[in-house]
Amino acid sequence: MQLNPVSLLVAALTLLSPALATGHSKIPSRPNVVPGPYNAGRAMPRSPPREEGRYCHVKQGCSTRRDDAPHILQALQECNDGGTAVFDKSYQIGSPLDLNFLKHIDIAITGSIAFDDSDVYYWQNNSFKYEFQNQSVFWKLGGEDVNIYGDLTLEEGKSVIDGKGQAYWEELQTNKALYRPMLFAFDGMKGATMSNLRMRNPPNWFNIIANSSDIVVSNMDLRAESLNGVEIANSDGWDTYRSDRVVIQDSFIRNTDDCVSFKPNSTNVVIQNLECIGSHGISIGSIGQYVGQTDIVENLHIYNISMTNASDFARIKVWPGAQTNFQTHLVGGGGSGYVRNVTYDLLHSINNDRAITITQCYGQSNKTLCNEFPANLTIEDVTMKNIYGTTSTKLDPQAGSLVCSAPDRCSNIKIENITVTVPSGESPVYECRNMDNGLLQLTCVAESEEDRDTKQG
Repeated sequence: MQLNPVSLLVAALTLLSPALATGHSKIPSRPNVVPGPYNAGRAMPRSPPREEGRYCHVKQGCSTRRDDAPHILQALQECNDGGTAVFDKSYQIGSPLDLNFLKHIDIAITGSIAFDDSDVYYWQNNSFKYEFQNQSVFWKLGGEDVNIYGDLTLEEGKSVIDGKGQAYWEELQTNKALYRPMLFAFDGMKGATMSNLRMRNPPNWFNIIANSSDIVVSNMDLRAESLNGVEIANSDGWDTYRSDRVVIQDSFIRNTDDCVSFKPNSTNVVIQNLECIGSHGISIGSIGQYVGQTDIVENLHIYNISMTNASDFARIKVWPGAQTNFQTHLVGGGGSGYVRNVTYDLLHSINNDRAITITQCYGQSNKTLCNEFPANLTIEDVTMKNIYGTTSTKLDPQAGSLVCSAPDRCSNIKIENITVTVPSGESPVYECRNMDNGLLQLTCVAESEEDRDTKQG
């Protein structure tokens, strides 16, 4: 039987991916992102497959000072409710994007997305603002059932979202009041995954997960790296805020601020299998910042984290009961609420200043004032266990600090199986105040090395 050449051609084309058949680069399949070993209390909602062959390739502008935001908006609108939007070229965003309409859509990023850094004051005036700590963001994505993913097997510069933070860090040297946008926001999102992407040089935080639920972030590579020794400011990896059921896992971050931070009203959050370098720790807070507001942080599980060259590791930071000026755009104290049911487990400390930090005097250097106005926020039912490794020489032989502002502000805080060593080889000590020392498997001292140095000085 002789085969028809036209039939052979049609058959061959059906074996090709839709991307190759339309002349575009290969589109990676959506990863199967599953929380593990822990989940956030229940299974994440199922995301059904997208329509076969329904791809919307984002167009790329032609000019150097281009703004691809309109092209991005168009592609997401066209492929919303069942399709896959494909970013397979190099894109520049020069205007804010409110993408809160997304529904049943996948977003595949094999190219690059960068934000126009030619005028940092444009973004100061045109970004989306949050009242909390005067934060803002270039763009925000909200809706339901969204999967954003890339391909980390591609070379550096692909599957990347770049904030071009250098220009902002340099301007900040002469203008401390500069508002700098965050790189990415899930805001008002119900059911989403983000995976296999690179993020580079955010002007401010890398990510905020706000007003959202059922979010899984996995296999991400985040790096903030400056040129010419310019200080990198506020490069938090992930911050959760007013969100429930969030898992962040299997990722790498090199930055200069919190690796992960749980802001007010973060509940049922799992952080697992992260490698953090140069950060301020896995931090609850800061919370209790605003008078008249109740901050709740509850049901957190932090598991299997490696932390290197950081100021802190396992950390809880609460504002005092009186308002204080801390930094430009960062003033607070006097808020209420609680931290409850938190577990830190299996933490590897490598040359961090403190392995454990609990403070209810965040933002206030006057310890007398903190004692006079203890925090209105309580810390309850916290376990930190199986912490091993080393601390730095900075506070040797102190390896941490656990300080509550009054005896009734902290309860049932357990510290177990801590085998952290200090460089001098002495027995590590911890500053402990207003704690139930019977629950702390630590050698406690009443005051810190810094306090003693102040008195002697």
